[in-house]
Amino acid sequence: MHSDHAHHHQEAAERPLLQALLLTGSFMIIEFVGGLWSGSLALIADAGHMLTDTAALALAWAGARLARRPADHLRSYGYHRVQVLAALVNGLGFLLLVVWIGIEAWRRLQQPVEILGGPMLAVAVIGLLVNLVALRLLHGGHEHDLNRRAAVLHVLGDLLGSVAAIAAAGVILLTGWTPIDPLLSVFVTLLIAANAVRVVRQSAHILLEGTPPDIDIDLIRETLVEALPSVTGIHHVHVWSLSPTRQLMTLHVTVSDLGDYERTLTGIHRTLAEHFGIEHATVQIETGTCAAPHAAPPSTTKPPPG
Repeated sequence: MHSDHAHHHQEAAERPLLQALLLTGSFMIIEFVGGLWSGSLALIADAGHMLTDTAALALAWAGARLARRPADHLRSYGYHRVQVLAALVNGLGFLLLVVWIGIEAWRRLQQPVEILGGPMLAVAVIGLLVNLVALRLLHGGHEHDLNRRAAVLHVLGDLLGSVAAIAAAGVILLTGWTPIDPLLSVFVTLLIAANAVRVVRQSAHILLEGTPPDIDIDLIRETLVEALPSVTGIHHVHVWSLSPTRQLMTLHVTVSDLGDYERTLTGIHRTLAEHFGIEHATVQIETGTCAAPHAAPPSTTKPPPG
């Protein structure tokens, strides 16, 4: 039952990505044709931007789809990390796009190009509507889905780009001052760059098996020692994320009496789940010296009785 529920949840999570992919890819073709028809280099360049975003959405959708594949002998944890890898690639891709736009903006400031404000305004307005629909499709549930957050980042960049293009087209139509186009493009990409850096850092942290930011290992040690009378010490505590929403843990627990083994083990798992949201933990129970003492980090222990 739980497996079926998770499967349907994952399918529901990938469907908006596919819908946004088809929507963005279709408009990319329209924008490119519109740029050729109007002779607007700005629209052709923005179509190239949307091509990058279409590829990013395709990568995010493929990552979400692959994550549904079950575990096998070669990948005992399954394919959950594919989504994190896709988010990392998307974040890096957006940072490269920021650099490219900066270079292109500098070139256009040095050598302004002719831009037809009317066609640019019409296509930019359509682009804004398309991006609003795509953002609405991706909005729900992206807070804890790093892969979808990276996709939202790209769509948000397109949406702000459309707003900037509308503003630039208005200025060009009213004044004929074309440098407004590259200046607004740089402003928009700088707004998004900070979020791109955050996605890259979070993805890299997960791939490097970093401790989840909301997990306090010292607090875990103290809570287990205080909650369970038979527990005298905690060491070799390792916590990492399989995905942004699933934490894994291993730890060694020193107990005073093995006679209460089952109750202690059950209490450890219950405490970890209720207090820290960790539902998958591997616990090694010990009564004496740790089998791997040289690798043990500082531990929390209870003072001896009396």
